[in-house]
Amino acid sequence: MSKFQGTKINPKNFHKSQIKFYLFLVPFAVFMVLPLVFIFSQAFKPMDELLQFPPKILVAHPSFENFRQLFSTMTNSGLPVTRYLFNSVTVTAITVILTVYISVGAGYALSKKKFGLKNFIFKVNTFALMFVPIAVSIPRYIIVVKMGLIDTFVINILPMLAMPVGLFLVKQFIDQIPDTLIEAAKIDGANDFIIFFRIIIPLCKPAIATLVILSFQTAWNYTEASSIYINNESFKTFAYFMNTVTSSNNTVAGMGMAAAAALIMFLPNLIIFIFTQSKVMNTMAHSGIK
Repeated sequence: MSKFQGTKINPKNFHKSQIKFYLFLVPFAVFMVLPLVFIFSQAFKPMDELLQFPPKILVAHPSFENFRQLFSTMTNSGLPVTRYLFNSVTVTAITVILTVYISVGAGYALSKKKFGLKNFIFKVNTFALMFVPIAVSIPRYIIVVKMGLIDTFVINILPMLAMPVGLFLVKQFIDQIPDTLIEAAKIDGANDFIIFFRIIIPLCKPAIATLVILSFQTAWNYTEASSIYINNESFKTFAYFMNTVTSSNNTVAGMGMAAAAALIMFLPNLIIFIFTQSKVMNTMAHSGIK
């Protein structure tokens, strides 16, 4: 036992016992980072490097020409690319905010309130997790037509507000909050509005961070509304434009713009995940997911 005295199992600073972990983790980390490096590098490659075979991961002569061409391009309807980008930013911001409040509010009601059909409603939400979006596309289209939402800006937002997986995670997280805390707040005179904003939301920050990631990715990459429900180009999103950028030009000329658009689509997702990934792990730990 004496040879182990004074040795920490997990030292904070570098120790020679950690070398074996670095020998495995460093090559693995480099392998995982390569796709990210390629996306960034591809966006700044001039045309001759984009057409180079075999392709190289790193750019030799970086250039902003792809971005200049992208933002100077006009669509067949005369709209600049910035219009599509503005629509995406607006739709994503509104969707994330509304989705958070709807999911947290519904999760609070299903977790801490007592009313008829509460268990049935949660089971319906859990059952909805089984369906992929393509399976409900026809019923969704019929509902949209019946509501008169064809060719409106709000159709970019409305279908994404109901997020079964988000409600499930938030409800399971709120279940961990003691009922005595809610009861103590009611004794002190707090109403549901105060409890929701001053107790539930602050304690649910990890779940909200996860919900923000899920709703942001869904809204930012959403193309169904622009492809199916909207005919007015001024209402369509950047994700839709990215999917059509190569088809509106010849394939070779559109490669650079497609690479730049891909980086613009990818970068916000990366930034949000970097700042919220620690919260995501806390949510999974408290939501009953193994």
